[in-house]
Amino acid sequence: MIPLILVHGGAHGAWCWDPLLPLLRTPACAVDLPPVSIRRGPTRHVLPPEAEGLRLEDWAAAVLAAADARGIDRFVLAGHSLGGLTICETARRAPDRVAHLVFVSAMVPPEGKHTVDALPADMIERMATGLGDDTLREMFCSDMDDAGTAFVLEHLGTEVGSIMVEQVTRADLDATISKTYVRLRRDRGLPPEAQDASIAALRAVPGGSVEIVELDTGHDVMISRPDVLAPVLDAIAAATS
Repeated sequence: MIPLILVHGGAHGAWCWDPLLPLLRTPACAVDLPPVSIRRGPTRHVLPPEAEGLRLEDWAAAVLAAADARGIDRFVLAGHSLGGLTICETARRAPDRVAHLVFVSAMVPPEGKHTVDALPADMIERMATGLGDDTLREMFCSDMDDAGTAFVLEHLGTEVGSIMVEQVTRADLDATISKTYVRLRRDRGLPPEAQDASIAALRAVPGGSVEIVELDTGHDVMISRPDVLAPVLDAIAAATS
């Protein structure tokens, strides 16, 4: 069975996959992208000086290093939200190692654009005025109970600004790598219309066939409904050769 590697989104860390991991039948590991200090613990809101120079290539390198550390040669790569940038970049750099790409309500900017270009206007406005707990609850926890909401708010950190404005390309993405987009109908962090734009950006790549799976959940599905996401990921891994 081909293992899963799970990549978190913005302001999240590998912790966000904790509720999902025990439900998977597929061997899996979750990666903390650099800088690791903002992914958990008391330093999660403080960007270290080295964060300024980070690029997508560094995040892709972290994914490959995590796979190497676990002796994983080839894998299904799943990315949530901002993790869509990382999994595309990883597949560009190591196409022989990526068996399938899974975009879980993931950000895929248009070719040559960056993340801010692809964000809905209302989200940019909310980010500009600061993300207080009420906004974070709406974006990430809209379908969660109190325990799930507390878990998220206790772990959310900050994010690397330079990544948000780095131009991306998928022009040389290997067209033979199969792709699935998990579209979340009740997502308020990356609304369905923004997800549709990401799907369109993937389909614009030569050979850009994308299978769509729809789930009736909010943005952080791996926390609110890991029981519905786990079978999707298991089925993809089982069907991938």
